[in-house]
Amino acid sequence: MQFLDHPSVMRRAFELAAQGHGFVEPNPMVGAVLVDAELRLIGEGFHQRFGGPHAEVEALRDAQSRGNGDRLKDATLFVSLEPCCHFGKTPPCTQAILAAGVRKVVVGRTDPAPHVNGGGIAALRSAGVEVELGLLEDEAKRLTAPFAKRITTGRPFVIGKWAMTWDGKIATRTGDSQWVSNEASRAIVHRIRGRVDAVIVGAETARQDDPALTARPSGPRVATRVVMDSIASVRSDSKLVQTIGDAPLLIVSGPDTPADNIARLQAAGAEVCVLGTEAAGEAARPASAKDIKRIRHVDPVQLLDELGRRGMTNVLVEGGGAILGAFADLDLIDEVHVFLGPKLIGGQAAPSPISGLGCGTLLQALSLEDVQVEVLDGDVHLQSVVRGHRW
Repeated sequence: MQFLDHPSVMRRAFELAAQGHGFVEPNPMVGAVLVDAELRLIGEGFHQRFGGPHAEVEALRDAQSRGNGDRLKDATLFVSLEPCCHFGKTPPCTQAILAAGVRKVVVGRTDPAPHVNGGGIAALRSAGVEVELGLLEDEAKRLTAPFAKRITTGRPFVIGKWAMTWDGKIATRTGDSQWVSNEASRAIVHRIRGRVDAVIVGAETARQDDPALTARPSGPRVATRVVMDSIASVRSDSKLVQTIGDAPLLIVSGPDTPADNIARLQAAGAEVCVLGTEAAGEAARPASAKDIKRIRHVDPVQLLDELGRRGMTNVLVEGGGAILGAFADLDLIDEVHVFLGPKLIGGQAAPSPISGLGCGTLLQALSLEDVQVEVLDGDVHLQSVVRGHRW
């Protein structure tokens, strides 16, 4: 294989890195490609699983397995994230690069982790290796955003998801919502569930839809089902409780939760986490959020802080509208997946996907960028990130 130019080599590193999605967290997804002066492939690899060899080591091993070990001293290594320079579950990648004699390293972005954060680049340069930084940096940041957010804020990356009709309804005025989207769309939702650490819904969604919230078929991760329910009212005969053996269930409630509800759910195998009603990190909220009316769920900021303490990297918020509205009002959503079903429901009383307070002017609206569009047997899948959330 021969690449056309340097960006095409780095994009190959991004493609490789993405194969680790769901397997490597809480580590970042990283890909690496080794080429010669004519941009011919020498070796490539990616971080495949948490605790396993990093991408740079995998690429060096691949070069050896291809019989290209003697070409490494003239090679350039393209890597999506700055090589590590510390001993963790594996030795420093900088050591492996220096031992192989690689002459140049091209890095997509610096590692935001405090124990690296430029240290890997400095170690390579001090040893005489030429280092180029920032090739396709925006794409590299997009790839590593969940890791970077967790490292820099202590909170997981938040994915908002909903299915709606072309007129923006998630259900009829009577609450009928099965099914707004088709099987192809729902299959993608299951794939997303299989790669995140938690799936979050509100008490009303748990009551009305009686979802299981599991990934079918299963993915590389088993997401904790999280219900934001201020009084822990989830029924014992619900699918969420009845499937505790398939995936953990976490009920996040408030200080006024009846003790009987806590005992009942704990006896069934669920975990009940009681959080306070005062918003944690109030100063970090946008000023306009102070007027948000309290609705019947716990504070999203406190919830994300708690999930971050549990080491979660990616969480999926599936609704309903009040929960998605609370996250949107506080600018807590990082990525959006919308599934448009070719239907028109109509009706003033039919619910929309995002309620909450909403914005007062279009200038205050959350803007989306990097929009991707996919047609799924008539449904339309829209995927985007929230502008300004470049961790």
